[in-house]
Amino acid sequence: MIAAVLKLNDNQAFWARSLRGILESPKATIGLVACLFLILAAAFGPYLVPQNPYDLAAIDFFDARLPPMSESMNGTLYLLGTDGQGRDMLSAMVYGLRTSMGVGLFAGVVALGVGTALGLAAAYFGGRIDTLIMRLVDLMLGFPTILVALMLLALLGQGVWKVVLALVIVQWAQFARAVRAAALVERGKEYVEAAASLGLSKPRILFGHMLPNCLPPIIVIGTLQIANAISAEATLSFLGIGLPITEPSLGLLIANGYQTLLSGQYWISVYPGLLLLALVFSINIVGDRLREVLNPRLAER
Repeated sequence: MIAAVLKLNDNQAFWARSLRGILESPKATIGLVACLFLILAAAFGPYLVPQNPYDLAAIDFFDARLPPMSESMNGTLYLLGTDGQGRDMLSAMVYGLRTSMGVGLFAGVVALGVGTALGLAAAYFGGRIDTLIMRLVDLMLGFPTILVALMLLALLGQGVWKVVLALVIVQWAQFARAVRAAALVERGKEYVEAAASLGLSKPRILFGHMLPNCLPPIIVIGTLQIANAISAEATLSFLGIGLPITEPSLGLLIANGYQTLLSGQYWISVYPGLLLLALVFSINIVGDRLREVLNPRLAER
């Protein structure tokens, strides 16, 4: 009971220290506020925007390419204008934000789980298992992420789950290498030897004792890799091989208007591009600050 209470207090202190470290930096605080705002917009925005941009009955083709602050023939105000299909850009961006964040977050979490398990196994067991896992990691990291994702989606085809699978395959190696490096340090400590001498099972030693002490690098890498997953998904959708037209993300919204970007209809691509930039930039700022807070060497500077 006492051990459980102490562990709970340690977890609370860890998260409190992380949050305090973020709030001490004005830049990171702005990034955190922006992240929270975009998360809330993705979660509740579709219930607040005036139009479901993927409901064909709600779209009027005669409202296509209206500039920002225009009114339709029936009096509907389009704050950010409309795209080539007559969809309200504000509504389309909110729905696209939800899709992009959902795909990036889910792919990042799954890749984190796979990479963490393999990294812990490589560090703890060593030998042939370590060699096999790390050679796979080297193989995956030896190719550009987008190139591998393009090849996978060319074989798998379009679809949300296929994009998630492709992103997991290209991202797990980053987590595995980082977790293995942290776990190798923990493996030689006395608490691991004590747990093994008590006859605890290997999964309990790995996930119950070593994993909590490897959390700082996992959190930092996970935050940055979620931003990378969102960027990769947007790139794939922009190229037309990511998500289907029925479930467009910010990348596909940008692709819908880039051909008319220089003809004066800038809002079709620029506004989704700015939203994507704000999302990725704010996540990277928070992740970079977490790296400084959770790394004692950087925190001392």
